[in-house]
Amino acid sequence: MRIFVTGASGFIGKSVTKELLGAGHTVLGLARSDEAAAALTALGADVKRGSLYDLNALKQGAAASDGVIHLAFVHDFADFAQSCQTDQEAIRAMGDVLAGSSRPLIITSATMVLPHGRVGTEDDSYDPLWPKSAARGQSETLAKSLASEGIRTAVMRLAPVSHGDGDHMFMPALIATAREKGASAYVGDGLNRWPAVHYLDTAVAYRLALEKARPGSVFHVVAEDVRMKDIAAVIGEKLSLPVESKSKEEAQAHFGPFLGPLVSVDNPTSNRKTREVLDWHLRERTLLADLRDGKYFEA
Repeated sequence: MRIFVTGASGFIGKSVTKELLGAGHTVLGLARSDEAAAALTALGADVKRGSLYDLNALKQGAAASDGVIHLAFVHDFADFAQSCQTDQEAIRAMGDVLAGSSRPLIITSATMVLPHGRVGTEDDSYDPLWPKSAARGQSETLAKSLASEGIRTAVMRLAPVSHGDGDHMFMPALIATAREKGASAYVGDGLNRWPAVHYLDTAVAYRLALEKARPGSVFHVVAEDVRMKDIAAVIGEKLSLPVESKSKEEAQAHFGPFLGPLVSVDNPTSNRKTREVLDWHLRERTLLADLRDGKYFEA
């Protein structure tokens, strides 16, 4: 199949693009810059210039393809509600083109939208009481509704930690904070859990969903749940820094406005249905092994 991929030049997008090409598909990747276009060309993908704000480009890319994998997201945490609105407008635009075709439209969400403090399953809905979850969850609702319009939609809830060489998100942020503050920290007893998955396993899950998902499916791209205390311990060990517990109030000052509200979240997530339906087999190393033996602490 010829697949239109938004976010194709990103950390996860590149791995998804490579996975699709390796499986015999062709890729039309959305690129908003010359640098992104060059990266996609080097991978062997075709390029569609545009951005999530260019709805005509999104429609054209979807119309020229046998299916869509939508990975791009505007990561503006200062106006997260608007980022989520932009996401919904992009999904709606591509859905208008795909309606009635039975072609796949695979969208991206996050396990963090689930109610916290209990194991979330693929059958659970997002938490409407947490504003950020409610905002992001509207994309899930939209995607599910598009299944009734003759589109083979699927929602991929990503783990907050997609780790591996090239990761530039939460783990590097925690490491940089530990270096800056002189201590590796966790909140309270540190037993709160974050889902994690290696980015190469993530890419396989997206390909399998593209090939196998039934309309309206929800999948959890999660390999394991990792305690924050264990993450902090490995970071402290690698940096030869003390490992400390912080109260929620202290965490805001220690971790800052981005990480502060998140480091105490307990987000255990089941992947049982995802593994069974997609026949998804996890092959890459765990998060703690990656922290110990990967490239996270290279200069």
